[in-house]
Amino acid sequence: MLKTTSYGDITRFDSARALAGSGRYWTTAYLVDGLLVDTGCAFSARELVAALQQESLSYIVNTHSHEDHIGANSLLQERWNGLKILAHPLALPILKDPRQEQPLQLYRRMLWGWPEPCCATAVQDGEWIKTDNYNFQVIYTPGHSPDHLCLYEPDRGWLFTGDLFNGSKDRAIRVDTDIWNLIASLKKIVELPLTRLFPGCARIRENPTPEIIKKIHYLEETGEKILTLNNRGLSPSTIVRELFPQPMWIELITMGHFSRLGLVEAYLRPQNCLG
Repeated sequence: MLKTTSYGDITRFDSARALAGSGRYWTTAYLVDGLLVDTGCAFSARELVAALQQESLSYIVNTHSHEDHIGANSLLQERWNGLKILAHPLALPILKDPRQEQPLQLYRRMLWGWPEPCCATAVQDGEWIKTDNYNFQVIYTPGHSPDHLCLYEPDRGWLFTGDLFNGSKDRAIRVDTDIWNLIASLKKIVELPLTRLFPGCARIRENPTPEIIKKIHYLEETGEKILTLNNRGLSPSTIVRELFPQPMWIELITMGHFSRLGLVEAYLRPQNCLG
C-alpha cells in the first residue's frame, strides 16, 4: 500500500504491507527536488516506482539500512539506469547483500519484506548534497542503528530524521538500539535551527525543538531511574516490572526483539560514543 501527501515542495510517501485490507506499520519516504529520502518497504516498491514515473530523480539517500527504509532501492536504481544511492559507510555492505548481512526476524520479513541488493556510495558526516534548489547537509546520528544519518537543509530549517525521532515516550525498543548514542544524536540535532521535522514514520512536526527537548529529558530521566534501581541490586527483569509493568503486544509480535527488557538492558550497557 502507498499513500501520497504533498507539503509544498516536498512529497511524502507512506508505505506498508496490506494485511486484512489495511496497512500495518507504515514507513515513510520523502521526495524533494529530485532527492528521495529513503524508499520504504519491499512490499510497496513497485507502487513507489509507479508513483515516481514522471519524476526526474537525482539521488536516493538512505537514512539507515533497516529493511523498511531501503525496500525500493534496487527497483528504483534499475528503473532510473544506475541512480546514485548515498548512505553511511557502515550501510554499504548491507545494501550490497541484505539477506547475508542483515538477517531478518520473522516479523520483519512479514511486515516489510526482503530488500533486493543495490549499489551505494558512502557519504561523510558534514558532507553536502546539492539539488537544483536546495543544499542538504549529512549529519551522522547513530543510536537507532550504527549507520544512521539525518539530512538538514539549513536555509529552510528542514530536518529529515529517519528513525532517530518519532516523538513517543518509549517503553520498549529494539534490542540492538544504542540508547546512549541515540540520546547524544538527539542532543546534536536539537542545537540546529529547525522549522520542520520530517520523521521516518509518524506526523511531521512544525517547530520541533520543544518536542526534541522533551524526548531527551524523558530518555535521560528513564535512564536515571533504571541505573538507580540497578545500583540497588535489581535485575533487568525486575526493573521492567518496577518501571514498565504493563505487557506490550508488540513484544509478542516481535518475539522479544522489540521489548521493555531491551530498553532496560540498553541503559545498562557501557557508553560507547560513535560520534
